[in-house]
Amino acid sequence: MNIKKLQPLILLLAAGSGLGAEEPFTVSRAIHKAWTDQSGLKAGQAMVDSRQAEAEGYRDLRLPTLTLNAQAVRTDEPMMAFGMKLNESRIGMADFNPLLLNHPDPIGAYGGSAVLQQPLYTGGRLTAARRAGDFMFQAEQASQERRKQETAQAVVEAYFGAQVAEQALKWVDDTRQWIQGMEDFVGARVQQGLMLESELQRLKAFHAQADAQKADVVKQVHAARSGLGLLTGSGPVEGPLATPLEPGPPTAATGKASRGDLVAADLQAKAAGEGAKAAKGNLIPEVGLEVGAGTLHQSWSEKGNWTWAAVGMKWKVFSAPDQAKAKAARAQERAAADMRTFKQQQAEHEVRVAREAVLAAEAKYLAAKESLAAAEESKRLREARHREGLAPLIEVLDAEAAVQGARTLILQGLYELRVSRASLDLATGNPIEGVNP
Repeated sequence: MNIKKLQPLILLLAAGSGLGAEEPFTVSRAIHKAWTDQSGLKAGQAMVDSRQAEAEGYRDLRLPTLTLNAQAVRTDEPMMAFGMKLNESRIGMADFNPLLLNHPDPIGAYGGSAVLQQPLYTGGRLTAARRAGDFMFQAEQASQERRKQETAQAVVEAYFGAQVAEQALKWVDDTRQWIQGMEDFVGARVQQGLMLESELQRLKAFHAQADAQKADVVKQVHAARSGLGLLTGSGPVEGPLATPLEPGPPTAATGKASRGDLVAADLQAKAAGEGAKAAKGNLIPEVGLEVGAGTLHQSWSEKGNWTWAAVGMKWKVFSAPDQAKAKAARAQERAAADMRTFKQQQAEHEVRVAREAVLAAEAKYLAAKESLAAAEESKRLREARHREGLAPLIEVLDAEAAVQGARTLILQGLYELRVSRASLDLATGNPIEGVNP
């Protein structure tokens, strides 16, 4: 086959394979996936949709209400029978016969009515209810944004927790390989009679400890990846995690940060205030308009039609339940205002604690780096002295234990630094890991 004819096909296949390549699983991608796929956040969005529907319902309270009524009646009750004939426009002189009035024959009729009701004045109750509904919808939106940020922080913890466990697993494998090399060296010296058998047994015991440590770390890796999958709305995460564990310099916040929970608390307090106004409006006179039309048929040709229009006022001069509701609404308004104040104080406390945690994690990480460098140098010197027969094996194993301890501190410091920065972003209302919804 001609190479020139194959060239377009090769290019097409190459492009297709490039498009099918899996995107690196960064912490940013994990956060976006959690926001999109996690069932918990989907439930939160459903609550937002519910609040929006309620708010739209409150906005429509000022619209007129149209009621249609259909009925079919058969009765011999004197007043109803006379009234039905009157509504059917078929009252005659014979119908005033006392005998017929007192003992009418059963009659039947069918008909219906249409009634249009329009509130004209409600003491501000409907306006307050509309505002309260809008505030509650906006508060639920702000709460959903807060839930997203809390989920992002949890993703950061799980993502870098998995990386810490995987790095620990690599170091455990390095330790096991080192121990295997030491076993080969010491075993050869034992066969030559230059070392005691107890030295080799000590190494084997140390090797067994490393194997047990590896099994525990493997369990941690699987648990961390499973937890990350739970947060992102999928099964256990497979494949490499592309974002490095060691963080770069902190990015400066852009724009004015705001916490969703504080915004929600403020809006909830405003909604409670409007709710108190709406409850108070139940005790104020209200004025409404009613327009209607009705018809009643004895047959298609024998029927009566009528219309009416009325403007009326209703005033609950005394209503113990409405007064109790108004009192409860005022208490809810005070509670919401106090909760807003507490949330603000709590946020200030969380910012202070988070900043201190970042400083402590940075200091811990720098100290662990220095400790690791010193432990590795000490191990190198002791191992060289041991190979020359100038130092006992226990000193080498102690040096290796010191290296492992320093590595553990390194991982703890890195993990705490990433998590504490995410906690500071959450406390200040900044995007976690720079990721915006």
